[in-house]
Amino acid sequence: METKVNYAAVGLFTLVLSAALIAGLLWLAAGGHFGKQYDIYLAYVNESVAGLNLNAPVKYRGVDVGRVSDIRLDPGNSEAVRLTFEISRGTPVKIDTDAVLKSQGLTGIAYVELDGGGKDAPLLVSTPGSEYPVINTKPSLSARLENVATQVLSSLDRTSNNINSLLSDENRAALQRTLADVSTIAHTIAARKDTIDAGITNANKVFEEGARAMAQVGPAIQRIDRSAEAIRLMADNASAASVEAGKTVHAVGGDVKRLTSETLPEFERLIREMNDLAGSLRRLSDTYERNPNSLLFGRTPPPKGPGE
Repeated sequence: METKVNYAAVGLFTLVLSAALIAGLLWLAAGGHFGKQYDIYLAYVNESVAGLNLNAPVKYRGVDVGRVSDIRLDPGNSEAVRLTFEISRGTPVKIDTDAVLKSQGLTGIAYVELDGGGKDAPLLVSTPGSEYPVINTKPSLSARLENVATQVLSSLDRTSNNINSLLSDENRAALQRTLADVSTIAHTIAARKDTIDAGITNANKVFEEGARAMAQVGPAIQRIDRSAEAIRLMADNASAASVEAGKTVHAVGGDVKRLTSETLPEFERLIREMNDLAGSLRRLSDTYERNPNSLLFGRTPPPKGPGE
């Protein structure tokens, strides 16, 4: 019994299968999504992008949000690479968001990681003169390690050059002379070991004598302190006596002042009267010496003058 083939059904199935294959290819070429809307962003990287391919994923804190749609050198700066991102619309790309190149595990497949974006930061928009918003970039881990390794190698190179300069022929000769001198000094010290030991012993004795002297200085210092205290008390007593003497001198000064103002005038009058009395007595004595009879008969009246 022969089976009838429905060529119309086979042809329809072939057409449907072909359309499905074409749609799948278009879906894969579009990144595996249909009907999604994307925003275009740019980023400029100043390092190698080896390992980063077209359609490489763009992740925002580990979540796939887009892909790398274009990789080319920056026409205005040959040292920079311009990356074009297609990022799902609604992704919070903000002015403080940074793009960093990273690698997935051990496979080394590179992708772009977006990080940052504060809660209150405004969304990133294009600036005048730029067709699309430009995301800031930071050096990748490999770039930072490369910079550190370069600096370390540069430091090692400088250190090597310095060591080579230190180990020049002149410095090596000087070092040999220094080692020879050190050896001579060591032999000299070893030869005079007994003298050095004796000197150390004498130094110990000197230190012991000094310690005993210091022990004796302590009581002497205490006696000096007591003497200083006694001298201080004497000084205080002398000061008090000086104050009392000052008071006495002040009182005597008052008495002397009263003696000068009251007694001296009287004494001066007494002296004058005594001088007058002495003069009278001298005159009386002269009179009696010239005329002793006057003591018995009194004074002789003076002779009368002419016409009396």
